[in-house]
Amino acid sequence: MGGTVVVPAIEPQIIDDFLAGAGWSDAQLDPIVGDASFRQYWRVVGKLGKAILMVAPPPEEDVKPFLEVAQYLLKNGMRAPEIFAADADKGFILLEDFGDKRMRETVDTLPLADQRPVYSKAIDALVKLHGQPIIDLPAYDMAVYEREALLFCDWYCPAAGLTVDKAGFVDAVHQIMKPVLEGQDRPVVVLRDYHAENIMLLEKNRQGLLDFQDALLGHPAYDIVSLLQDARRDVPHELEIAMCDYFCEHSQYHKDFKRDYAILGAQRNLKIVGIFMRLAVRDNKPRYPSLIPRVWRYLEQDLKHPSLEPMAAWFGRNMPAELRARDGAIEGQCA
Repeated sequence: MGGTVVVPAIEPQIIDDFLAGAGWSDAQLDPIVGDASFRQYWRVVGKLGKAILMVAPPPEEDVKPFLEVAQYLLKNGMRAPEIFAADADKGFILLEDFGDKRMRETVDTLPLADQRPVYSKAIDALVKLHGQPIIDLPAYDMAVYEREALLFCDWYCPAAGLTVDKAGFVDAVHQIMKPVLEGQDRPVVVLRDYHAENIMLLEKNRQGLLDFQDALLGHPAYDIVSLLQDARRDVPHELEIAMCDYFCEHSQYHKDFKRDYAILGAQRNLKIVGIFMRLAVRDNKPRYPSLIPRVWRYLEQDLKHPSLEPMAAWFGRNMPAELRARDGAIEGQCA
């Protein structure tokens, strides 16, 4: 499965030249903890104020989709960061600094009743996004759904010492995703990583959006799943249900929502378990397996929906009960 992936080193002079060309010479750079990618971030402080420098070096990364989606979001009244300067060939973007008030840290300090308004605002942002004209992006089609879900077989299963029926898994993916694709005849822009660590809380109760470079045209329920079945924080089940109801009440999407939410939840959570194990095994990032139990609990919850019967049956044949109990919680609830 390959060795450790090394993040490319960036020559300081190249960064200095880019900042000087953007009018930010002699600025101070303070590193910011990055995400699960090759991207690196710095907070830039200079005479012009504050900004964020994102370095996404090619060929591992391509900043063009980020720039394209950012422009689309800004054009349609969404709060993506303003772009101050960019060099797509080198993978440099200097963008607006949204500050430090992330949704994650805010809701972690709040009782359940006070979390609801914050999550409601995040749902409102998606409802607004879904009402905008779509941009020319690739489709979230069966090939993508299948490729993502297969990360579970390709990375988690070998790490767990399992030999599984991969062909049967693919068949189950096709069966469960078919109704979602049939209901995807009016696609929306799907940000794909819309959760509390990628949402900044700004003035006037607005939501600052981050990490949208992988956007596709897909199903309206996908980003709802991303928000409410959050891989990095426990979303109380009561809140998850309430916010699903809130979305249906405030959007034009009602038909078969619970079914599609469960199907997309299963697909996404299979992908995330695979990605987290890949980050640990291939990229030497050992903290990610500790996040798997939470994701597994969401997965077990989704598999209970009748529309997930083909995948639930595959799990019954291929996943030992003791492993499911260890890595998820068959009896557990999403806390």
